[in-house]
Amino acid sequence: MLEQLQEMQSKLELVLSNIERVVIGKREVATLSLVALLAEGHVLLEDVPGVGKTMMVKALAKSIHTDFKRIQFTPDLLPSDVTGVSIYNPKEMEFHYRPGPIMSHLVLADEINRTSPKTQSALLEAMEEGNVTTDGITRSLPKPFFVMATQNPIEFDGTYNLPEAQLDRFLFRLHMGYPTMGEEVEILNRLANREPIEELSPVIDINELQIIQQKVKEVYVDDTVKRYIVEIVDRTRKDNHVYLGVSPRGSVALMKAAQAYSLLQGRDYCIPDDVQYLAQPVLAHRMTLRPEAKYEGKKAEDIIKNILAKVYVPIKR
Repeated sequence: MLEQLQEMQSKLELVLSNIERVVIGKREVATLSLVALLAEGHVLLEDVPGVGKTMMVKALAKSIHTDFKRIQFTPDLLPSDVTGVSIYNPKEMEFHYRPGPIMSHLVLADEINRTSPKTQSALLEAMEEGNVTTDGITRSLPKPFFVMATQNPIEFDGTYNLPEAQLDRFLFRLHMGYPTMGEEVEILNRLANREPIEELSPVIDINELQIIQQKVKEVYVDDTVKRYIVEIVDRTRKDNHVYLGVSPRGSVALMKAAQAYSLLQGRDYCIPDDVQYLAQPVLAHRMTLRPEAKYEGKKAEDIIKNILAKVYVPIKR
């Protein structure tokens, strides 16, 4: 079992190294994106334009030998442009389904908050149920199915807020951030004469990925760690700064993320440190703060940090 874990860890390290050849200085974002893929979740990358959100998704996609589709969300995009449409064939006198870009293993939903809520909602069923329904017919998506969406900050012109139900479907909400001066110089050096993204080749295939995803589900989570997760989530519902706390879906998401992160670290069991590390990116976007808390400059990430400082950390004896 230990040898198998080490082999999987080595494969996953190759994926991260591949991404780092293109996206410089964002190891943590790359790691969490891979964790989400292993946990069969989805990722929302939120930041200003030009910091490498789309490149991060492309690098991950090129590292895995699988189907990849990109959806560029625009104000005039229709739900059928995402899910597909049935077209009438006069020769056969029947309708034929033409799949949309959502019918792929890995989907880049670029600038998801630039389209209308109606089109945004076309992703809801796909992300949660693994199906799409068109013309009254439910069609299964390929497995594995993984969405990485990018969005610009909501203060930008032409953006729509993602509804809470949509946000809740993302395992993580991540921020890229600006590179350091040294990292930016390295970016200029690498892009001076070539495009590193074009030189990437797959380092893991779809079958290997599915095997690892199955192993993630077998990672052991002790009852003490489960109670630790539930207590953290429960405190988000009782905090005076929070209007709506994290739902049970958030508890499940945090446990699954911890299982995937544990395997990525070469372990077949979870520890409280995994939960602490993942709590903010998993839980913060699932909370709705009270207006007065926002006026005071409170952030969901800060509230999670305070909760972690107060909750007793279990120690296995």
